[in-house]
Amino acid sequence: MSVKIRTKPFGEIEIEEKQIIDFPDGILGFEDVKQFAILDDTHSGSPFRWMQAVNEPGLAFVVILISDFMADYELNISQSDYEVIRAKPEDEILVFSIVTVPEDYKNMTANLMGPVIINPAKKMGKQAISLSDKYGVRHRIIENMKRVD
Repeated sequence: MSVKIRTKPFGEIEIEEKQIIDFPDGILGFEDVKQFAILDDTHSGSPFRWMQAVNEPGLAFVVILISDFMADYELNISQSDYEVIRAKPEDEILVFSIVTVPEDYKNMTANLMGPVIINPAKKMGKQAISLSDKYGVRHRIIENMKRVD
């Protein structure tokens, strides 16, 4: 079944209901927003996607799968974070990072301290807090992309 939503990047679009991810705790700073859809421009070949709030057209984040630019990222989060998305550490989950894109796109950064974890099987998501001190909130993306290629 499809649903129409208004989005920041694309205007009004139709998405499949199965694209909607429930975030029981919201996103840091937006705790009241409980549903997001991951939107991508599949024709562009870009690794970047939009995480669009379903009921808040003006709220959307640029996100990237961490594995698309960092091969050796180690997810280290609490058991309670896994419980929120109804997953176990060994389950297949998607791990995104919220991206900050400044005027000079070469300086864009990813928040590796607050990964967005999604259990695609249960359609549940959460912005977790990394328990590792190896990662920061402003990790440069471009340099790492060159290493992954």
